Amino acid sequence: MEQDEYRIWQTLTEQDWKELIRASNLVRFENRETIFRQDTRSSHFMFVEQGLVKIYKTGKSKKILTLKLEGPGHFIGLHSVLGSEIHQYSASAVGAASIRFFDHDTFLEVVMRNGHFSLDLLRELSRHGLFMFEKLISQAQKQLPGKVAEVILYFSEDIFHSLEFEIPLTREEMSQLAGTTKESFIRTLSEFRHDKIIDLDGKKISIKSMKIIRILNDLG
Repeated sequence: MEQDEYRIWQTLTEQDWKELIRASNLVRFENRETIFRQDTRSSHFMFVEQGLVKIYKTGKSKKILTLKLEGPGHFIGLHSVLGSEIHQYSASAVGAASIRFFDHDTFLEVVMRNGHFSLDLLRELSRHGLFMFEKLISQAQKQLPGKVAEVILYFSEDIFHSLEFEIPLTREEMSQLAGTTKESFIRTLSEFRHDKIIDLDGKKISIKSMKIIRILNDLG
């Protein structure tokens, strides 16, 4: 990984960058392999270099809730390593993923002596927090078509940056992301296809009317 490959590293001095890299390890995870598990102690700062990571939480009834996906250029587990020392959720690879593990103490030393980098890290924390806040409001207030439209828009604009993409999650995980049941999610996707809002071929989705997707998302 080069220092200028991702924006968040660009405020580091060459010395700080080399120090971080020396105190790090790049680990490759295979599809669905666990990166860290809920209720275990956090020990490293983790950064996604390649692939996608699913963030999910297990409730008291052992029901799993898919919270979001995180892609290259972003940290995972920041809230735990900076806030509680215990992971509040789990993370697993979606497909093959490469995660860089930074030594906890070395990383904090760099953070404390570099104000610009600290600010970028705060922005990363805020981005994640705002996403979860909006997700909570959405699941509490939106109707089913709005929830499904929001998920489609999320994959199109935030994850794949394309009107055509292949969903890397199961239908169950997609329904968890939307905050509905698997049956309701599948039924709504079929209705979207019938209304020619999307084309659906297995896991492949092609958005035919982004205008309607946005309207459904906005109206909820």
